[in-house]
Amino acid sequence: MTENAKGFFGPFGGQFVPEPLIAALNDVDAAFQACKTDEVFQAEFARLLQEVVGRPSPLYFAKRLTEQVGGAKIYLKREDLNHTGAHKINNTLAQAMLAKAMGKTHLIAETGAGQHGVATATAAALMGLECSIYQGAEDVRRQKLNVFRMELLGAKVVPVTIGQQTLSEAIDVAIGAWIEDLDRSFYLLGSVCGPHPYPEMVMYFQGIIGREARAQILEKEGRLPDLLIAAVGGGSNAGGLFKPMIDDADVKIIGVEAGGRGDDLGDNAAALTFGKEGVLHGAKSYVLQDEAGETVPPHSISAGLDYPAVGPEHAYWKDTGRVKYTTISDHEALDAFGLLCRTEGIIPALESAHAVAEAIRTAPTMGKDEIIIVNLSGRGDKDCAEVARLAEAGV
Repeated sequence: MTENAKGFFGPFGGQFVPEPLIAALNDVDAAFQACKTDEVFQAEFARLLQEVVGRPSPLYFAKRLTEQVGGAKIYLKREDLNHTGAHKINNTLAQAMLAKAMGKTHLIAETGAGQHGVATATAAALMGLECSIYQGAEDVRRQKLNVFRMELLGAKVVPVTIGQQTLSEAIDVAIGAWIEDLDRSFYLLGSVCGPHPYPEMVMYFQGIIGREARAQILEKEGRLPDLLIAAVGGGSNAGGLFKPMIDDADVKIIGVEAGGRGDDLGDNAAALTFGKEGVLHGAKSYVLQDEAGETVPPHSISAGLDYPAVGPEHAYWKDTGRVKYTTISDHEALDAFGLLCRTEGIIPALESAHAVAEAIRTAPTMGKDEIIIVNLSGRGDKDCAEVARLAEAGV
């Protein structure tokens, strides 16, 4: 295993990967760095964000939710209104463009809830690329609608049947498939985790969320928000909202992890809250581990948060104290899911429902003249069957 000096956030990040991947990662990094100053690339990306994704996404004042909860005004950054139904498309279009620029013909991706998978399949179809998406068999069961959508878009969905059969194992197998096919394949990672340059690259492309939200709240309220809230699994939707305002010292920030069934290892997916420093999937960060240092399978009602680690920049923000990280239980997320449906007519993804639950908990402790922005990272069509199943089971 090799540690590269690139891509660290304090002690976190790096490239802890098998030697064959170093050259491939460096090629991806070179293409990414070049795209930042490539006017043709940036113009085409801007066009796709507008014409395909539908950006800018609205910043919506949740008036009835605010009245129901009391306290601070709650605004929702409506990433659920993006094409494909989540924030993931912001990043997949850009990485697919990089893949084409590098002469690659095949995209490889992992997915948990399926939103990254659908977004990757969409980008592949748009750009005429082959596409293989690895998804844990348990997530295939929980997210049948998104599996159908991926296949409808022309992707090959590969169920992963090892371990807990969720996102962590899907990443393991996807990286292995990439190593076997480096010449023609591009690994399109969906979150701000993994080896350099992926944490930096995904954060850069998802930063459109926070840049828009910053400009929109200044236009609507004439000032920056008092608080940002977003759910944290790997950390891409949260990072996208937080990063453009991370240097605004008066803006408080809360990242919300999946508290699952409780605080014991194996009952949650809260690596920043209950994890220890370790290396997983090529980067040093906080990882859910037992006393022997073995990765502990996580649990969350939300397939998109069901991951035993977190992006390294989030680990850095935790250690510096810039961002506060909290947990929301499965039951709290389900309650918030229902309340947003009933008050605003919006069905949120279960991932996003964790962030909404934190807003419901925090807003009453704040003044009526204070402002919260919640990243509504995705829509909940994909989760309705699972929520119905849980309701029937009395969960």
